[in-house]
Amino acid sequence: MKLPSAAVAASLVGLIVAPVFAQTAPPAASTATVPVPATKRATCLSATASLKGQDKRDQMQLCMAQARLDCLKQAIDQKIVGETRKSFIKTCVGADGAEQR
Repeated sequence: MKLPSAAVAASLVGLIVAPVFAQTAPPAASTATVPVPATKRATCLSATASLKGQDKRDQMQLCMAQARLDCLKQAIDQKIVGETRKSFIKTCVGADGAEQR
């Protein structure tokens, strides 16, 4: 029964990653560091809601890693550095430490 759960996991990854790659909006004219209110963490939580156990943990880790990478790319595009970058990424991802459990 490993195959169906692997297929479900692969499908979820595809559903999570496809919209991320579709977002190719040019950087804003100003260098405002205010991210969109809906956090990427909330998106990951809803995408993994139907999973259980290790599959849920694995998919959540993958989704959060992609979210952090997306936020880092956004910070680099906006030329945000130092502690401001660290704060920006935490706010962008919506990290409250819960994904570390």
